[in-house]
Amino acid sequence: MNPTVNPEERARAVQDMFGRIAPRYDLMNRLMTGGMDVRLRKIVIRKTDLPSDGHLLDLGAGTGDLAAEAVRQYPQAHITAADFTLGMMQAGQKRPGPKLDFSAADALHIPFESNVFDAVVSGFLLRNVVDLDQALRDQWRVLKPGGVFVSLDTTKPKKSLLSPFINFHMHRVIPFLGNLLTGDRDAYVYLPETTENFLSAEALAEHLTAAGFEQVNFKRYMFNTVAIHWAIKPA
Repeated sequence: MNPTVNPEERARAVQDMFGRIAPRYDLMNRLMTGGMDVRLRKIVIRKTDLPSDGHLLDLGAGTGDLAAEAVRQYPQAHITAADFTLGMMQAGQKRPGPKLDFSAADALHIPFESNVFDAVVSGFLLRNVVDLDQALRDQWRVLKPGGVFVSLDTTKPKKSLLSPFINFHMHRVIPFLGNLLTGDRDAYVYLPETTENFLSAEALAEHLTAAGFEQVNFKRYMFNTVAIHWAIKPA
């Protein structure tokens, strides 16, 4: 998929792609990360410091991995999982574990009132949106003053002695596994392409500041190939 195509065409292509791979999406995430994605999602939810009866939005929720972890950590909270791919939400409704409240939503035009969520989280969303700054501004909008933003996404790793091994995993192993398990090699060629074309962790932090967030922080994981960013909407 060419990231430079018309934004509307790219959005439709991303939507179609995730619909195709939805049935094996969770399994592929486990295999690609060696199960590390489960631990990272736990960290994301802990970063929210959600009130026991708070309201959390998992945006670009996919099958609801983050939302399900939020239910486990905060069983009395109000958790909403939102995505723009029907196939992902259907797969999420069939998954074992807590039943989730899914809502159809475009990350650029979040269908909720302003100042309603104590936390907005996302996993592997931001590199897929066609207008990053609009997505960040709309997450800022729906957060309550003092609310917490947390995102988990891939980030272009810095050059190191491990670079050849990282490149081999991303450009050879991941497409091979994707083709083997989903029959859709192109979807898993898209992953390394978008990772390499996405912002550095430092640059994403700058975009968060420009969107109005404060106390912006991030930490890299998995040989610097993914990062968790967290920030606060001013009270």
